[in-house]
Amino acid sequence: VSDASGCSMVALLHTGAAKFPRNFLPRVRQAVCSLLAAGVLKGHGSIVSRKLASHGFGASMAAMSSFPPQRYHYFLVLDFEATCDKPQIHPQEIIEFPILKLNGRTMEIESTFHMYVQPVVHPQLTPFCTELTGIIQGMVDGQPSLQQVLERVDEWMAKEGLLDPSVKSIFVTCGDWDLKVMLPGQCQYLGLPVADYFKQWINLKKAYSFAMGSWPKNGLLDMNKGLNLQHIGRPHSGIDDCKNIANIMKTLAHRGFIFKQTSKPF
Repeated sequence: VSDASGCSMVALLHTGAAKFPRNFLPRVRQAVCSLLAAGVLKGHGSIVSRKLASHGFGASMAAMSSFPPQRYHYFLVLDFEATCDKPQIHPQEIIEFPILKLNGRTMEIESTFHMYVQPVVHPQLTPFCTELTGIIQGMVDGQPSLQQVLERVDEWMAKEGLLDPSVKSIFVTCGDWDLKVMLPGQCQYLGLPVADYFKQWINLKKAYSFAMGSWPKNGLLDMNKGLNLQHIGRPHSGIDDCKNIANIMKTLAHRGFIFKQTSKPF
């Protein structure tokens, strides 16, 4: 593959990384990624990828070239399940607390936090709640309280490097209910503080509407249908809903969508 001066880019890369100034290789990598994405190097992608890999660029070349970079290093996909009934009981209490750590460069799941939580105000789950969420009484009995689970979330965030100020991460939810209503409401009721990292998020419904031009009235089901995706697991299972959110995000990212914070600052 030759440029206007007749130099071969593949041959250029093949000569060895050590011969270039340190600030030159990142520009070469960015240029090659752009050419691969645009199809200019069609037929030579595997050659270029092998050459870059041989100089330490790794196997993530395809992921880097397939969609534009996101604004965040990590997306933290979250979807609570809570005590419920018809008519609704008050206060509602979180009974499932799942988080998926999604790499913002590859859009792949890197780590999972998943715990069930014992409700204290209404410790007995209603038949309606069990039918809706699939969570039975034995899954919450003897489990940690919300305060204990929040402490473990903080420990997990630290272990995953997410509390490092240089690491940009943001929570992602299907709607604003989880972090605008449910968590702060229960924390206020119990007299617990809300960590700052829970105070900004991306509402996937809004992101989807920006990307696709239509509002998903039925949430995940409509988004999966609009993107021709198979629904994962059972609806209203917190961990399964998180997997669906992650899959929708990955699909939108591969289509070139850049995710931005949708919540207003607290």
